[in-house]
Amino acid sequence: MTAEDNNEQILVDAPSAEPPKSATADEPYSIFDARQKGLIVLVVSTAATFSGFASNIYFPALSTIAQDLNVSVELINLTVTSYLIFQGIAPSLWGPVSDVKGRRIAYTCTFLVFFGACIGLAQTKHYATLIVLRCMQSTGSASTIAIGSGVIGDITTRADRGGFMGIFQAGLLVPVAVGPVIGGALAGSLGWRAIFWFLTIYSGLFLLLLLLLLPETLRSIVANGSRIPTNPLHRYPLNIYLMTTRVKWDPDAIPPQLAARKNIDVTGPFRILSSKHAAPIIIFLAIYYAVWQMSITAMSTLFQERYGLDEIQVGLTFIANGAGSMIGTLVTGKILDMDYRRVKTKYESQSCATNVAIGIDLSCSTTNWEDHIPIEKARLRLVPVFSLLQCMSITLFGWTIQYPDHVNIAVPIVSTFITGWTAVSTQSVIMTYLVDIFPNRSAAASASLNLARCLFAAGGTSIVMPMTNRIGVGLAFTICVAVQLVALVGPFVQWNFAGAWRREAQRKERLEYENKEKQSHRAAQV
Repeated sequence: MTAEDNNEQILVDAPSAEPPKSATADEPYSIFDARQKGLIVLVVSTAATFSGFASNIYFPALSTIAQDLNVSVELINLTVTSYLIFQGIAPSLWGPVSDVKGRRIAYTCTFLVFFGACIGLAQTKHYATLIVLRCMQSTGSASTIAIGSGVIGDITTRADRGGFMGIFQAGLLVPVAVGPVIGGALAGSLGWRAIFWFLTIYSGLFLLLLLLLLPETLRSIVANGSRIPTNPLHRYPLNIYLMTTRVKWDPDAIPPQLAARKNIDVTGPFRILSSKHAAPIIIFLAIYYAVWQMSITAMSTLFQERYGLDEIQVGLTFIANGAGSMIGTLVTGKILDMDYRRVKTKYESQSCATNVAIGIDLSCSTTNWEDHIPIEKARLRLVPVFSLLQCMSITLFGWTIQYPDHVNIAVPIVSTFITGWTAVSTQSVIMTYLVDIFPNRSAAASASLNLARCLFAAGGTSIVMPMTNRIGVGLAFTICVAVQLVALVGPFVQWNFAGAWRREAQRKERLEYENKEKQSHRAAQV
């Protein structure tokens, strides 16, 4: 490829198929200042804890629930599987709803469903009721991650998104660390039903807090936050944020027309999942997430059987996994921002030098290079490192826990710290990447990722205990690691081919949008 060809590609292949921006050049991307963004991220991170709490707080009580309801542990493990299935499916509905109707409406609906399911679970006396209500509970809680990712996409640019996404991921992973401890303590002292009464009180109080503190951020409704919508649920407390913002803005510079409203597209997450420029990395993450969930699900039973721990002690063993998860995502978020700035600076310098060399009159200081940066190179560099470390930690976990008489319990617990760190760091990297490449459908993109990883995890958790009982813990997790190593083909494909596939898809979307605009213009003239 010649220099002229390379430059032409830089100028023409704009990756965004968005409609023309309504904002002026001087308008800030988001009206929310750093202080307000911090509060918003805190609120959505706390909202995201419900998905993890409802899942992880349950693990230490699995054996107790099985005894109380007079069913096998394998059947109780199926409630974990069913929870994960609906955790995958539900965001495919709520994500598109939040991308069209608003983040606050979606949050309100999901929390009401979750609240009702928790009340029912606290009073259930039959296994069939338990499994149905766990599915409802998952439907209400699972989408908080997808909606929260959409909020982060609304208020951040690529340059600072990694750090905010890291904070968001760390917040939603708090339950991984403390959820099993709380669950073990409640089940051991007050009985397993106290777990669901705790979630009922927690969700009810938080819903009120969310309605008081979280402003509407969906850009098709409030633009960059400077538009006050007519719907009271959208308007409050956005008007308070506008009065207290420290960002300088000119309300007269904001055009009266906002982006055209979209219809709710529940097939959007499925189309993202099937697109060739997203599928390889999503399937890769789904496999690694499934193996992580398999190890977490097996921990409760394995530590009880092999080390003779009670419910409270089992809950304490989950702290290492949760601590690794939180620390890993915070560090990874900072690295993501550093990587993006490094790649952006390098790309701008090379592209400007090429333009100058061929004599093109192009101002490097004013060109929107953001749309042309090879985002795969900026986001996915650390994926192979995290992947190999997770493979080693899973292998260590499987073979050390198989021989409890010869290996101190500290060794498999430390391995869960490494697994949590690497698994969640990989997830944070890929979720940030998907929000970057699907800026208009950030919640739907997160939902597609959630759909794949939860369905894979549901399958994995349903077979993990029968598998370990039949062939042994060490061999079972060695097979899992072999599958993970094969899955590394996904990042390789994404790194080398996804950029070209993405530009091709975006050109087609842009042409479709232009054709629709021409047809609308002709219809208006007629």
